Amino acid sequence: MGQKVNPIGLRLGISRTWNSKWFAEKDYASQLRQDLDIQKFVKA
Repeated sequence: MGQKVNPIGLRLGISRTWNSKWFAEKDYASQLRQDLDIQKFVKA
């Protein structure tokens, strides 16, 4: 039986780019929330 692979994750570096490019050591949750809020605002 074969392994199931997420096609988006497999091809992320080839056909798509990351939605966000940042790294956080501390306070990851609040920075993630802020990033999602900004993305939502820009799309609206």
